[in-house]
Amino acid sequence: MCGFEGHGMPKVNNIVDLIEAGIKAESLRQKANASNVANLQTPGYRRADVKFKELLAKALETSGGVDLSEIEAQIYQPKDTAVKSDGNDVSMEVEIGEMIKNSLRYKTYIRLLQKKYQQLDLAMSVK
Repeated sequence: MCGFEGHGMPKVNNIVDLIEAGIKAESLRQKANASNVANLQTPGYRRADVKFKELLAKALETSGGVDLSEIEAQIYQPKDTAVKSDGNDVSMEVEIGEMIKNSLRYKTYIRLLQKKYQQLDLAMSVK
């Protein structure tokens, strides 16, 4: 026994798990954005988006801890954008903006994960 059971290590793992869930969500969002751009001219195509932020916030509000199975990113169709005459609602400007925001969130999650691993490495190297 090293004395860490129940005293912080689960929180460290939980933080890493949350960051990894964010990375997966942003990867999925990038695929949804790419699909939207690819279908820019497809009649009847409705844009796809990823629901993650709302699920994460809801999970973090519960007092019983975070169940990562409840915050797995989900693709959905928002259906709140203007539809063109051909039934398509994809806007290149919107998708480019979303791709930029997505790229920044992805990079942030990667940096957070790197920092967390650096902290763990530093803690393990202290004698």
